[in-house]
Amino acid sequence: MTDLSLVIRPERPEDAPAIERLHARAFGPGRFARTAYRLREGAAERVDLGITASVGSFLVGSVRMGPVRTGATSFVMLGPLAVDPSFAGRGIGGTLTRAAIEGARQAGEGLVILVGDAPYYARFGFTPVPPGRLSLPGPVDPARLLWLELADGFSAGASGLVEARGASL
Repeated sequence: MTDLSLVIRPERPEDAPAIERLHARAFGPGRFARTAYRLREGAAERVDLGITASVGSFLVGSVRMGPVRTGATSFVMLGPLAVDPSFAGRGIGGTLTRAAIEGARQAGEGLVILVGDAPYYARFGFTPVPPGRLSLPGPVDPARLLWLELADGFSAGASGLVEARGASL
């Protein structure tokens, strides 16, 4: 990341169009078919937990958190995490992930889940969800369903189908 004047800051509502363009560049049209995107459909993001990365006026990265629940247990889902392909491999994704986790912790969240690459997310403390504990509304490779407990013992209450919930700002 040397030679970049990278600015990491909280997401603002006016960032939404630039974030959508970033998602199109980073993920392409196939993103809409993924289970994680289907879970987010119609759900409000926790804009208070979103983080962006910019170089000058160009948005080069973004991570969002979405409010989810299983039964009465509410927590957040990390994603999407997107970095502009021309800025990949410079540590921006890791910087955004760490900032998002810390934001969720400071907001009092007890658990963060995501669908992603276990070797990549292990460095942040994510581990595979134990078999049979959580399910998503669509197909997901169980090895890619990960969680990070932010409050000791919180995951004991998380079991069942994960559903989107309205944002609580």
